Amino acid sequence: MAKPSKITSERRPWYLPSLTTQILIGLVLGGLLGYLSPRWGNNVYFLRDIFLNLIKSIIAPLIFSTLVVGIAGGGDLKKVGRMGVKALLYFEIVTTIALFIGLGIVNLTKPGAGVTLAGGGDISQLVKTQPQGFRDLLVHIFPSSVIDSMVRGDVLQIVAFSVLFAMAVSAMGQKASPILRGCEALSQVMFKFTNYVMMFAPIGVGAAMAHTIATNGLTVLKNLGLLIGSLYLALVIFVILVFGAVMIIARVPVKQFLKAVREPFTIAFATTSSESALPKAMENMERLGVPRRIVGFVMPTGYSFNLDGTTLYLAMASVFVAQAAEPAIGHMSFGRQLFMMLTLMITSKGVAGVPRAALVILLATLNSFVPGGLGPIGVAVIFGVDELMDMGRTSVNVLGNCLATVVVARWEGEFDDEKSRVFGTREEVQRELAAGELAFAEAAAEGD
Repeated sequence: MAKPSKITSERRPWYLPSLTTQILIGLVLGGLLGYLSPRWGNNVYFLRDIFLNLIKSIIAPLIFSTLVVGIAGGGDLKKVGRMGVKALLYFEIVTTIALFIGLGIVNLTKPGAGVTLAGGGDISQLVKTQPQGFRDLLVHIFPSSVIDSMVRGDVLQIVAFSVLFAMAVSAMGQKASPILRGCEALSQVMFKFTNYVMMFAPIGVGAAMAHTIATNGLTVLKNLGLLIGSLYLALVIFVILVFGAVMIIARVPVKQFLKAVREPFTIAFATTSSESALPKAMENMERLGVPRRIVGFVMPTGYSFNLDGTTLYLAMASVFVAQAAEPAIGHMSFGRQLFMMLTLMITSKGVAGVPRAALVILLATLNSFVPGGLGPIGVAVIFGVDELMDMGRTSVNVLGNCLATVVVARWEGEFDDEKSRVFGTREEVQRELAAGELAFAEAAAEGD
């Protein structure tokens, strides 16, 4: 009988750290560079842009190929519809809880009390795309050109096109098998491409951290510091209580799950970009035991409908501005705060690919709920430290979407506990090699 303990006990040499360790080293070195030399901290920022551009080039082909293979290769379109309903139900329940936690913390700590909204700058020029109303959102989901959607990185439109395309491939049956095999090959190539890009991650995230420290310094104003601290407190409470409860209910293998999400989580935290973590998150969730069709559907869809960290941020930032504007507009009742939150939840759907999307949504909504032109001034105050908060909300978004894939897989009864058990061990590598050899032998047999 094999003894996996010997396999799993082997450690890396100290001079060959894991990717997670390399990223953490890059974070520390980047932070030191930004603090000791702000000029150089800003000069190396282009390395972060190179890393993000490489990641963005992966998104569209990866989502398209994994969705087509997952849906058309599964053979049962009823499962896709059932899975979609379950995923959306889970998304709305969790984001609603996040909203109430955010409202509770910001009303308890009152970080906006005492802030004077005078002067400030009009940041309307920073906003290039306004959030959509509900009808506009429905129209926006269906692209007039999928090529344009891929160029812009509009995840929601890519998902909609990919689902419809996969349904057509499934309906064609054997005639469309070459397309299905091509998409399968494309998905494997994109995962390998992701591995190459991840080698650059420590440099990219280090440059991002250097720029953040060089721009903002190590100290911020008292009220903004209180806002940042309140947000991270709310995020920690949300992760421990809500995600912890979900893991227990869904019987998620916690240790293995945390091992699988640490790299995507760290990348998202350092780059403040969910897109940068998407390829690695999808790959690791599949390795953890979630079927590819579930990963390919739930993960990209969650980027528009399951923004837990962003929901928390919007709740707290909007009430922060309302608290700061209170001397001019009066106290905003809890009922009006709830109505503002409902508006924010609706307008936030489908704009995840917009740069500074949370600020876009926040500015447009506060224009309606905070009169006298104080909304843009309040957002301008937040803008200076937004990136510090963006780190937390983005990483929690990624964590929540990874957890959602496992929950839906459990709900569907398709989570592979055996794959989860061997995740990150030498045994996993040996199984992958054996599976590859088997697939090669089958392909050779078909050729004969």
